[in-house]
Amino acid sequence: MKKMKKRLTQAEEFDILKLVLDKILWFGFAVMGYGFYLSVVSLEMARGMSFVLGGAVVLVLFMFLLIKEYEVVK
Repeated sequence: MKKMKKRLTQAEEFDILKLVLDKILWFGFAVMGYGFYLSVVSLEMARGMSFVLGGAVVLVLFMFLLIKEYEVVK
């Protein structure tokens, strides 16, 4: 007795992709916000800016993932 796997439509797959990538977007902004907070409160500009740059890297990776997936779906 084999179980049939349910197939998702392209719209359903894209909705799941949006949910996952939305979490990456929030994570990138949270890291950048924490870096800005460190820069302002503790006056450690180097440490704060490293967090801001790390958040920017996460957002750039997010952008490349979106462009890649958009071209595949297109």
